[in-house]
Amino acid sequence: MSFYAHPTAIIDEGCTIGEGTKVWHFSHIMPGCTLGNNCNIGQNVVISPEVVLGNNVKVQNNVSIYTGVTCGDDVFLGPSCVFTNVTNPRSAVNRRGQYARTHVGKGASIGANATIVCGHDIGEFAFIGAGAVVTKNVPAYALIVGNPGKQIGWMSEFGHRLNFDENSRSQCIESGQVYQLENNQVKRIS
Repeated sequence: MSFYAHPTAIIDEGCTIGEGTKVWHFSHIMPGCTLGNNCNIGQNVVISPEVVLGNNVKVQNNVSIYTGVTCGDDVFLGPSCVFTNVTNPRSAVNRRGQYARTHVGKGASIGANATIVCGHDIGEFAFIGAGAVVTKNVPAYALIVGNPGKQIGWMSEFGHRLNFDENSRSQCIESGQVYQLENNQVKRIS
């Protein structure tokens, strides 16, 4: 076994778990999941069937990731954040097979206790604040806070707020990377 699973973790048959991944106390990895290399799955995490996590994904304690969710590499899922997969759930109505898809782009961070309503994608390096409720697609590098989630700015790949100058450029205070804002989209240019 090229990954570590705590003795209390439940890993169902039919999962693919990458080298160096760690699955901690009381977590349940369901059939058909794919977890990349060097992921860290905190305690009391549920990963439902057919979820796909890229490499180096950090899933903090008490997170629920339901069928229909995929995450790119280097995604951070904060404590107790949750994804939904049905827009109109009812206990007496079976909606299996009607799951809406959600993709979390490379390098994105989702804060503690945030809720991601299904069918809405999160762009690369986006930053979802603690407790936010995401109810629409999130652009790459966007900073989202509140309920319902509202964009209040942009973030660098290192997780710092970007402040754009008169030329619509900003530099990350930690990495020195330079970003360009054009047509309400951000991209790293150096």
